[in-house]
Amino acid sequence: MLAGATNGGLLVDRYHIDSAYVSWKTGHNPVVTFDLYTRRLPFGGAYLLVAGLDIALGLAAGWGLGAEDIAYLRSTGDFDDAFLAELARSRFSGSIHAIREGEIAFANEPLMRVTGPFREALMLESVLLHTIGVSTLIATKASRLVHAAAGRTVAEFGFRRAQAPHLAARSAIIGGCSSTSFVDAAHRYGLPTSGTIPHALVELFPTEREAFAAVASSIERYSLLLDTYDVHAATETAIEVAQLEAARSGHRLASVRLDSGDLAADAVTVRRMLDNAGLNDVRILVSGDLDEWKIRDLVSTGAPIDGFGAGTSLSTGNGSILHKSEGTALGGVFKLVWVEGGEPPVKIAGEKSTWPGIKQVVRIGAFEEDVIQLSEESTPEEGRPLLVEVMREGALTEDAVEPLETIRNRAAAELGRLLAPYHALDNPPAYPVRWSDRLLALRDDAMERVGIGDQPVAERDLRGTATP
Repeated sequence: MLAGATNGGLLVDRYHIDSAYVSWKTGHNPVVTFDLYTRRLPFGGAYLLVAGLDIALGLAAGWGLGAEDIAYLRSTGDFDDAFLAELARSRFSGSIHAIREGEIAFANEPLMRVTGPFREALMLESVLLHTIGVSTLIATKASRLVHAAAGRTVAEFGFRRAQAPHLAARSAIIGGCSSTSFVDAAHRYGLPTSGTIPHALVELFPTEREAFAAVASSIERYSLLLDTYDVHAATETAIEVAQLEAARSGHRLASVRLDSGDLAADAVTVRRMLDNAGLNDVRILVSGDLDEWKIRDLVSTGAPIDGFGAGTSLSTGNGSILHKSEGTALGGVFKLVWVEGGEPPVKIAGEKSTWPGIKQVVRIGAFEEDVIQLSEESTPEEGRPLLVEVMREGALTEDAVEPLETIRNRAAAELGRLLAPYHALDNPPAYPVRWSDRLLALRDDAMERVGIGDQPVAERDLRGTATP
C-alpha cells in the first residue's frame, strides 16, 4: 500500500471524483476500456523494462472507500449522499490485461488494458499510472546501470532521495541490481540488503584506526570506507586492522568503498596494496553520484572495481542534461479506447492522439518486431501475445501474482535476448513496432466519423510506427 492510503479509495485526483459524479448524475456508466502506455521512452533509450504490476494489482483488487474517506468527501459539501453511498459500496469489478513484469516493452504499446464500468475503471487511473510508471522507470534505469557495469554488481541505496523508495528498491532488483540498502523495502518484498559504513561512523572515533578496529571487532564480514581523510593512509590502516582482527576473531574484511576523488586511480592503488598484503579476495566498491554513463566511463578505464553503489540517479530515475537524456518521470497516460455499445472513441491532437480499439501486443520472434493489433485478430506466425489476463471480474487470476525471483529471472532473460544495439546508452536505433492494418482502418474510420478524416495529420499519427 502506498504511504497514507487506507483502502486506496482516495488514491485518485479530484477530477476522478468529479467525473464519477457527472457519470452518476447522468446515468452514463457503460463498460469501457482504457489503455495505459507511454508515448516516449525515458533516458534516450530504446526500451522499457516493465515493473510494478504486482503492487498495482494489489491496489486495484483492494480499491474501496472507507468510512473516513466518505466522511471527508461529504465534508466538502459537493456531492449527493446517494452518490457517496454508491461510492462506499464501489469496488473494481472488471478485468485487467497486462504485460508481465520483467518483459521488455516499447513506446505506445499498452502496458495494461483495463476494462470495466466507466466509474470503476476511471478511479484506478492515477494509482495505476503511479505504480506502473515509477516502477517501470526505475527498473529500466537499473537495467541500464547494470548493463554499463559489464558484469560488476550494482547496489541500490537511494532511499534518502527517492520519491517512492519502496517502488524504487523493488524495481531496482527487477532491473538487475544485487541489493538495496533500504531495510523496510527488503523486509516487505524479500530483497537482499547490503551496506558499508558512513563517514559519520569514522568521524565518531578519535582516530580512523579506532573506527576501523571497532567495525572489524563488531561485524563478522565487514566493509570499510576509505575516503574520509586520505585514501592511501586509510588503506594501510584497513590492512593492518584486517590482519590483526582475522588472527584474533576470524572476522574478515569483505570489501572497501571509495566515495569521492579519482575513483579509477584510487581503485588501482587500493587493489595493489590489498593484493600485496594477501587480501586478494577483498572487493573494491565505488559510489558517488553515479549514473550509467559514469559507470561506463569507469569500466572503460579498466580500473579494478568490483561493484558500484547507485543512489540518487537510480532511485529518482534521473536523466542527464550532458547526454540529452530525459528522465525523472515515465510520462505514462491512461486513455479511453473503447466504449461498449458506442462509437470507437478517438482524440486527435498530434503526438497526443489516441488509437481506438481493444488491443493486443504481439512480439514476433526474438525481438524481430512488435505488432499492435486488435485483440480479436489472430496471432501472427511466430508471434507471442504480451498482454495476459491478470484480473477477471474484479478478482486476480490464478497466476497473476508471481514470485520476485521469477520476475527478476524473466527480466534478465529478456534483456539478454534484446539485441546489443538496443542497449546502447546513447542514440540507440528505434525498435520496429507497427500497427496492424485493421487497427489503422479502425482509427481512420473513427477520424472520419468525427469529421477530420480529410484533414492533414502527421504521417506518424496515421501510418507510422509506434516508436517515437
